[in-house]
Amino acid sequence: MSDGQKAFAILAILVAGAALAFLAFGGIGDNLVYYWTPEEMMANADKAKGATIRLGGVVEQDSLDWNKDSNQLKFKLSDGDTVVEVEGKSVPPQMFREGIGVIVEGQLRDDGVFECDTLLVKHDNQYQAPEDGSKPDMQALKESLTGDI
Repeated sequence: MSDGQKAFAILAILVAGAALAFLAFGGIGDNLVYYWTPEEMMANADKAKGATIRLGGVVEQDSLDWNKDSNQLKFKLSDGDTVVEVEGKSVPPQMFREGIGVIVEGQLRDDGVFECDTLLVKHDNQYQAPEDGSKPDMQALKESLTGDI
């Protein structure tokens, strides 16, 4: 192999490596999603504003307000120490209720309210079939089918 061919091969490897590094790491900060508790988010409020965040906590008792006509959902999310107001425009999942663990994804607004785009409900995935000969709880079945919270 001549010196010219070696130089070309080294240059080609360097260019390919630089292109690969750019694709792997270039703009990665724009695609980051932070996962924080309410306390961590409020402690980093300057970073949180405008960034996409997954916020985990428990829905506070007596804080749930869902307007079914406009699909406006409001509630308070807590990690036990810090409480954050959450607002979103969506139909909540069927299992959503006060006192349950949830993860919301969205952005912290300038007014300190977390604007939710996605709402995920934590559950244990355990199915319990009714015992043989027992009658189903018709009220619970009705509520699960109608989506009443």
